Amino acid sequence: MTELLQFTFSGLTVGAVYALVALGFTLIYNSCDVINFAQGEFVMLGGMTTVFLGLAGVPLPLAACFAVVLTVAVGLALHRFAIEPARGSGAVVLIIITIGASIFLRGAAQVIFDKRFHTLPPFVGGDAIRIAGAAILPQSLVVLAGAVIILVLLWAFIERTLIGKAMVATAANEIAARLVGIDTRAAVGLSFAIAAAIGAVAGILITPIALTSYDVGTVLALKGFAAAMLGGIGSAVGAVIGGLVLGLLEAFAAGYVSSQYKDAVAFLVILIVLLAMPRGLFGRAPVERV
Repeated sequence: MTELLQFTFSGLTVGAVYALVALGFTLIYNSCDVINFAQGEFVMLGGMTTVFLGLAGVPLPLAACFAVVLTVAVGLALHRFAIEPARGSGAVVLIIITIGASIFLRGAAQVIFDKRFHTLPPFVGGDAIRIAGAAILPQSLVVLAGAVIILVLLWAFIERTLIGKAMVATAANEIAARLVGIDTRAAVGLSFAIAAAIGAVAGILITPIALTSYDVGTVLALKGFAAAMLGGIGSAVGAVIGGLVLGLLEAFAAGYVSSQYKDAVAFLVILIVLLAMPRGLFGRAPVERV
């Protein structure tokens, strides 16, 4: 029982990060039907920028804020200079563009930063909290709390503000949204900015627990995509649940089978979803209007 609880704590902590990455995939997919494989690089930029600004003597809260701003600027640049000019192209072309952006950002990070692994001091100190024999770090609670706060703020923004409703309208029908006066280009750009900010915050929150480096974005993008597919691509609720489920599956696979197979879980999830339930757990069947 203690082992099960320990693996559950670990799975939920990592799953919260996967959920945030999957949420970034979902935001951008809903706004412009693009699968953004550079989403993992947003996570990397948040963590690495905070680390190096901290090493330069910048206070950690200020370094984290600057890292989020920088990552948002990168997300907006990706939309403005790569995605927007190719909006008339097919889905495959847009996916290749985001993969190319991922490779470029990874190479730039390798040059600007370095190839070593880095960490941050925990935001909350103290010993591990023991529950029924299992231990959970205070920083893990920070990660979970941060994920919940982000989800609540995002829900409030989309459901309670005019800008959020404009984003929803753009996602539902871009042509109709444009006809009623919504700047759909700005709405899509805002989705990239929010997805980048969420990715940066995820990177900052997880760095004190899991080491970060210039190339962590590739794995995180794969696992975030797997979580989004498991939940149902395009479903925000599905992205969250898919991330948590994937994190738990990885923790149980590492604990009860072997840690060598932990990273293979995401590939297995993608294969199962493609073969057995292409729309995921919460995906909806496409509606064709005639």
